[in-house]
Amino acid sequence: MTSIRQRKGIKNAEVSEDYAAQEENVKLEHKLPSEGCASRRLWKALSFTLGGTIALCAGLLTSVYLATLHENDLWFSNIKEVEREISFRTECGLYYSYYKQMLQAPTVMQGLHGLMYDNKTESMRTINLLQRMNIYQEVFLSILYRVLPIQKYLEPVYFYIYTLFGLQAIYVAALYTTSWLLSGTWLSGLLAASWYVTNRIDTTRVEFTVPLRENWALPFFAVQIAAVTYFLRPNLQPLSERLALLAVFVSTFLFSLTWQFNQFVVLLQALVLFTLDSLDLLPALKASRLYGVQIAGLLLVCALQFLNSMILGSLLISFNLSVLTARRLQKNLKTGNFLNRLGKLLLHLFVVLCLTLFLNNIIKKTLNLKSDEHIFKFLKAKFGFGATRDFDANLYLCEEAFGLLPLDTFERLSDTLLFYAYMFVLCITASAALAGALHNLSDSASQQSTGSVGKGAVSLKPDAAYNLAHTVLFGLLALSTMRMKYLWTSHMCVFASFGLCSPETWELLLKAVRLYNPKRLCVMRFSVPMLTLLYVSYKFWPGVMAELSELREFYDPDTVELMNWINSNTPRTAVFAGSMQLLAGVKLCTGRTLTNHPHFEDSSLRERTKAVYQIYAKRPAEHVHALLRSFGTDYVILEDSICYERRHRPGCRLRDLLDLANGHMMDGPVQNDPDLKLADHPRFCEEIKRDLPPYTTFFTRVFRNKTFHVYKLSRNK
Repeated sequence: MTSIRQRKGIKNAEVSEDYAAQEENVKLEHKLPSEGCASRRLWKALSFTLGGTIALCAGLLTSVYLATLHENDLWFSNIKEVEREISFRTECGLYYSYYKQMLQAPTVMQGLHGLMYDNKTESMRTINLLQRMNIYQEVFLSILYRVLPIQKYLEPVYFYIYTLFGLQAIYVAALYTTSWLLSGTWLSGLLAASWYVTNRIDTTRVEFTVPLRENWALPFFAVQIAAVTYFLRPNLQPLSERLALLAVFVSTFLFSLTWQFNQFVVLLQALVLFTLDSLDLLPALKASRLYGVQIAGLLLVCALQFLNSMILGSLLISFNLSVLTARRLQKNLKTGNFLNRLGKLLLHLFVVLCLTLFLNNIIKKTLNLKSDEHIFKFLKAKFGFGATRDFDANLYLCEEAFGLLPLDTFERLSDTLLFYAYMFVLCITASAALAGALHNLSDSASQQSTGSVGKGAVSLKPDAAYNLAHTVLFGLLALSTMRMKYLWTSHMCVFASFGLCSPETWELLLKAVRLYNPKRLCVMRFSVPMLTLLYVSYKFWPGVMAELSELREFYDPDTVELMNWINSNTPRTAVFAGSMQLLAGVKLCTGRTLTNHPHFEDSSLRERTKAVYQIYAKRPAEHVHALLRSFGTDYVILEDSICYERRHRPGCRLRDLLDLANGHMMDGPVQNDPDLKLADHPRFCEEIKRDLPPYTTFFTRVFRNKTFHVYKLSRNK
């Protein structure tokens, strides 16, 4: 025993001596890294400052670049005021007219009253424009222009367009930040901004459609994506998490307030969250908070828009409420083996779908909502669920912007290497996400015990998983509908640049080909994006410079002549009928009352537009006259470009859509259905130009040029 005790004592002494030596080493090691930590913090601060400065510069340079293109294309600073206003084509002119109307009002309150009780946008009807349209941005800018001491130095139109070009700086900075957050280096942000500019044709159209709603909304959507990306980062401090959630809420609210299609875009985002949450690729609690933020943002917009029916009946609100309700009902959704989990997942999907449809149907029937039915008719026909003769749906189907994404888009994106980089990153991250999802579904017990998300042999961080699902879903949307490509292509720049600069991407690839080591990873992570940047700069810098030096001028003398004639020869209370696109310009340039306009998100307006468009159908003079007079029309404008249209293929011309809706056989080399009949009357827009009775009885031509014909309606019944 004595010997044992003695040996223990010797061992304890040895251990204590070893421990003391180790403690000394630890102290020395702590002293050395403390200096390293200080230098790392300094380097991090310098990198952050440099990266932030580059983000700011990239945004401002893009803004100046786009503003210069707008000036060079139109010679905007040199043309007359009426020409500037005509350059805001179609619905752009309608939205800008409310900014102009607010500035022309004696006071802000009178301007707001004029918008809330408007009787000039739709004749014989008083509507609340703040409820019907997304024009709070015009109201805010008009008030800001009144308040700021800039009237002597800056014209109202320049204040308006410079604000929108300024938003492009925020847009690019947000794309830059998202890429930086995902990859951990601002080099990826610089690459994303460079790709955005060099692919300008496919990433933005702000330089020629300045007041368009998407140009207001997409910068806020980019900020929202950056905030969601930050919010989904693991191990955030509670304060940082709350601030990120606040940023998500504010950006979601501003995005929804500025674009009428907000609900459909945010619905896709909710589907992304639902998919990732179901596959355990992001934390369930964070997904629930984001669902709540989406609902809160949309309901606040609904309140500001005086309980807009299109928002109340949106699928987004029904879907998010259904997801949260289904989760309460199915508390043990994420337990069990693979087959058990899969069965529960399918059941959960079925429950959410049924609840969404039931809730949405109840809301729409209770409130008698029909605002968005034309969109669902369009989608039904577009995806092959039966042909339609519905005039509203066919208007969308026949527009190129609502067709499939053209193949030449991918050629342009490939020229800048964006598409190749995007597909490269997409394949790697999608493989990682699929492996992570399968691991989560088959190993749910250990998932719950450890609280990890997607931690298998291959893992994908929640923020990267979100951006992957986001780009896939919005890519499918862009492929099906060309107009929505701007939601996808800008995010392509973010996703591709993040992947090229991400250590996780290169680690997965190098491990797959058995070439991984830390030095090689570091070399690939920085050399590939830098070489890509050099290639893009070398190839496209001369083209950008040539584009900036190319000068054009706005020229549309026929429309200018028409607007001047209306201002000089018609009473200010006159009511005009015509095409939606032209009447938006009439409202802006002359302030006259309209029968219809391009903001198509109202069922009664769609019916009115179809009635007014009978001027291009095969209808008798007395029938057209009665229709137009029922809306209080004093003058009707006929356009040769519509009456003799050749832009669309046969069967898609406006006159063909009207013939089809009226049950008449279409003109020209087009296949007619057997049940269509020959019309009893000639086409109105052609026959009226012959100045024969009974047309002269009801209509008198008062203006004519190479493009437009204006007729005054008689007041005889």
